[in-house]
Order: sequence, then structure tokens, then C-alpha cells
Amino acid sequence: MLSSSEAQGSVSTGTLRSRAAGLADGLCLAAAPAFAIMALLTAVTGGADMICSAMHHAMPLDGMATMYLLMSAFHLPAWLRLMAGPAGGSARS
Repeated sequence: MLSSSEAQGSVSTGTLRSRAAGLADGLCLAAAPAFAIMALLTAVTGGADMICSAMHHAMPLDGMATMYLLMSAFHLPAWLRLMAGPAGGSARS
């Protein structure tokens, strides 16, 4: 049988893990929109690629903007899991 101090330690560890999991989920959800905004800003402002480019007719989605769009796409699964909801599939392990 666990003593009261051991039981309290396991409860606080469980709470800490729950909070850490919530924070990780929040960071996963923040990544995709952050990268999408960075891609949009880089494409609109031209970014460093346009300043350094020798081509004056370069496409705005070259270089960094394309990288940000790809990073945004790779971080979309967190949003897809959120939209699927609990009935959308098995629980995350």
C-alpha cells in the first residue's frame, strides 16, 4: 500500500504530465498557422531572397516562402486530428 506522501507524488506527477501534454498539443496547433503566416509575409514583402536575387521577375513563392509552406503542411496533422474529434479515430498513445 502507498503512503500518503507517495500517493501525493504520483498525483502531482500525473498532473504535471497532463499539463505537459496540453502544452505540447498547443504548440503543435500553433506551428501550422505560424508557418503559414511567415510564408505569406515572406511572399508579400519579398523577403531576403528578392533583395539578393539577380532575377527581377522571380516568383514570390521561391526560397523561404516555399520552405514555410512546406513546414506548415508538415504541421497540419495536429489540426486534422483536432477536426476529426474523438469519433475520428483511435486515441493518441
